[in-house]
Amino acid sequence: MAADSNELVTNGASGKYNRHIAHKSQKTQKAQTEKRIVFLDEIRGFAVFCMVFYHMFYAMYALFDISAGKQLFEFFMPFQPIFAGIFIFISGISSRLSHHNTVRGVKLLVIALALTAVTALILPNLTIGGMVIEDCEIYFGILHCLSICMLIFSGVRNILDKIPVMLGFILFALIFAFTMNVENGVLGIEGFLGVNIPDIFYQSDYFMPLGFHTQAFQSADYFPLIPNLFLFLAGTYIGVYAEARAFPKFTYERRSALMAFLGRHALLIYILHMPIIFGVFTLITTL
Repeated sequence: MAADSNELVTNGASGKYNRHIAHKSQKTQKAQTEKRIVFLDEIRGFAVFCMVFYHMFYAMYALFDISAGKQLFEFFMPFQPIFAGIFIFISGISSRLSHHNTVRGVKLLVIALALTAVTALILPNLTIGGMVIEDCEIYFGILHCLSICMLIFSGVRNILDKIPVMLGFILFALIFAFTMNVENGVLGIEGFLGVNIPDIFYQSDYFMPLGFHTQAFQSADYFPLIPNLFLFLAGTYIGVYAEARAFPKFTYERRSALMAFLGRHALLIYILHMPIIFGVFTLITTL
């Protein structure tokens, strides 16, 4: 999962619609100027922590044929969308704390494309310790998704600023809920208010980044823009309060040094954790 710069911003919220939350005393703002919203780091760190173990369990059974890994992977599978969603939402919040989302988005996209090149072109042609690495291609993973979300937000930020904070949050949260099952061919709540999407949208992989793909499509890490972009944008509206230094006092206080560390270095951990996991289990199985 990608790391987000939790930059310090003291300018207050942008746009006329959020001025009411920027009316804090100068003394209070000065006291908080150098404070980082550590709570965001800690929650992001917890999501990274869960991701590492989730991928470790996957590697245990898919790459090293360890039966216990399959059981653990299947047990934690229902929780994966939750901690991934939390990470995307916090990424949206953090984007309000940066004036350089275009630069951040481009840099992250370069890393994501490099990851695709390595997993799709290099790894499938490698044999390590007699083991052929298969099914590891990443075509539109969370790094791809977040980089595009940052670029889109950077491009439409001025337009989004015209929407009142809570209205924007509720609007994009509802759109996210309404589009959660697009990959499964359904708009709305499946089995309740669901509307089937025509099959023609799923006869090609050209629109795979949006969530439309054939049944044959496979990616080891897949986070399409629909619905994740809308979750990201919902987070940007909560980020208005972070930008205005209007988060609750407890969010600036540290509770877990480990989780805060993981949250601050999420991108590096995402890049390194699978090679480390693979190396450790290769050593264990060899011994």
